[in-house]
Amino acid sequence: MITSKRTFAVFILTLLFFFTTLAAAGETKNIQLPGPQMEGGKPLMEALKDRHSSRSFSSKEISVQTLSNLLWAAFGINRPDSGKRTAPSALNWQEIDIFVATSQGLYIYQASDHSLQLVIADDIRDKTGTQSFVGRVPINLVYVADYSRMGTAPTEKKDFYSAADTGFIGQNVYLYCASEGLATVVRASINKPTLAKMMQLRPDQKIILAQSVGYPID
Repeated sequence: MITSKRTFAVFILTLLFFFTTLAAAGETKNIQLPGPQMEGGKPLMEALKDRHSSRSFSSKEISVQTLSNLLWAAFGINRPDSGKRTAPSALNWQEIDIFVATSQGLYIYQASDHSLQLVIADDIRDKTGTQSFVGRVPINLVYVADYSRMGTAPTEKKDFYSAADTGFIGQNVYLYCASEGLATVVRASINKPTLAKMMQLRPDQKIILAQSVGYPID
């Protein structure tokens, strides 16, 4: 009887360990971002005055709250009743996905629940561009157009609208960075075939641009 009780106790402990491990593994895949802070920052005209590109970044990390604010400003949902976003998109296709490359891995921003979903648990920042600084920047955003969301539009229209929509998002990032004293630059020098393979993209997902974000060097 004692042996049976011990066996049962071991069985229960093993189950608890198994489910705890599963829960922990699930937590590593997704990051629930804190709610974006929608107050504060510089007035719009001051942010426009301070908007500029920078290719010099410090090693200071970006907090989760700042990343939350940044991604919401870039392409978050600002009208929950309709699911519409902070940047426009043609026919409301919302075809642009924001991938976030950090030292911890590559994530995709999910605007629906304001979270980050892990894509690969590798640091691929240095593969998001050809410039020497990209591997040291805390955050590299990669803008990817999902052509499957754009219906039967001709390829040239998909190319045009996805480029325009990426521009709107990139400018939102520029203005947020100008408002918060962050450094940023949009980049087009990317080895797209290599990066697309590393990011596990489908053929109908197209890398448009990348954008580095960090703190300026004091």
